[in-house]
Amino acid sequence: MKVLIAIFILLVSVTFKKCDNKTFILNETKTYFPLPDSLGGWRTLTGPEEIKKVAGIDPFKLNSAFDFVRTTTDNGGLLVVKNGYLVYEKYFGKGQREATPNLGSCGKSFTSIAVGILMDERPDLFPKGLNQKIFTPDYLPFNAFPLPDSRMADIQLGQLLSFTAGIRGNNPVFVNGIAREIDPVGPDGWYALVDTYALGIETGRMGKVPFSTQSLWCNPGEGYSYATASIHIASIMLRHVTGNELEDYIDTHLATPLGWGRWGFGYKYAKQVAHTPGGGGIALRSTDMLRFCYLLLNEGNWDGEQIVPKEYVRKATMASPYNPHFPYSLQFNINSDGSVPELPRDAYWKTGSGGHCFYVVPSLELIVWKMGGRDGQYGSNDTGLSEPEMLFEPLQSLPSDDNNRGDVYIKTLELIIKSCI
Repeated sequence: MKVLIAIFILLVSVTFKKCDNKTFILNETKTYFPLPDSLGGWRTLTGPEEIKKVAGIDPFKLNSAFDFVRTTTDNGGLLVVKNGYLVYEKYFGKGQREATPNLGSCGKSFTSIAVGILMDERPDLFPKGLNQKIFTPDYLPFNAFPLPDSRMADIQLGQLLSFTAGIRGNNPVFVNGIAREIDPVGPDGWYALVDTYALGIETGRMGKVPFSTQSLWCNPGEGYSYATASIHIASIMLRHVTGNELEDYIDTHLATPLGWGRWGFGYKYAKQVAHTPGGGGIALRSTDMLRFCYLLLNEGNWDGEQIVPKEYVRKATMASPYNPHFPYSLQFNINSDGSVPELPRDAYWKTGSGGHCFYVVPSLELIVWKMGGRDGQYGSNDTGLSEPEMLFEPLQSLPSDDNNRGDVYIKTLELIIKSCI
């Protein structure tokens, strides 16, 4: 009798999720974590019918999403994990599992997560949490002082991470959802990853366009600007207080426990980038990007170990009090306000130069990696990592229909969600 009762409790405790208004059983997602690829990697299912039954998604419909992705970049791939199963993995161009292209601004999210780990590891440094003001000698190197703009002394960590610190970035900027222009702009690309440019110690030019971070474009908290320099400053802070490069910190706290294969950082061709670029450029294998996403899906927990504080993951991926100006939290695009009605409100994602984008949709137990990349982003001149041998004749990209593209990142996820059954 006790055995029968236990079986009954197990059956009625199975979690149900909705996908396109249909219900399916979620199989052990919360207790499964993938092994490193060298030890077997992600679990898979044996065919379309099992994928439909167990994972609740139609792999044939995912082909439409993949064909669309092939119109958006010259190289890349599409990988989908549903209910903890790798249900789809296809590549084209230079894309393949062992490729490690520069992932551009996707790396910004890794910097944010590293800061969240640091805050938990060293609470003595952050007694005020994300309200901590960090433009002081306790957090930044001596050459950052005196501050070029006295208002920088009021910048809080949460503002730095959500692009509302007043640091100059790209146009347009946003104030309470209204777009504006600033002049001068801040540095972009690898220029923003040079400490002296990011901190406003030096000004420079991107071609004929002058840039500067020596003055804030608004008071801290009063507007949003996509400022790569801002998140790079967060990595300068991490480097200053730990004595470690961001790459070493990530290796210890993320790469090793999650079981990544080879990885690194890009922009090796930019000799002025003397430290790990906190504003982007992580170079990662595709299935290891999925591991990062799966860590986020599980709110920072990996096989029973709380690697990232749960509360930090929630704050980073939901609407933030530090940014009332634009749907962007602590280095993740968010949909908490329903600004993208085609997507679930709990969906979040991050794009990277070259057409990369990762997605996490907790309500659907869904993670997606849209791999992209220009040819140069795959080369050792950028990442310092050799390109793997192509073991088969790759698929090629498809011609794009520029009249029917829309936001390619949103459309990609929309097509995948429509594949749910």
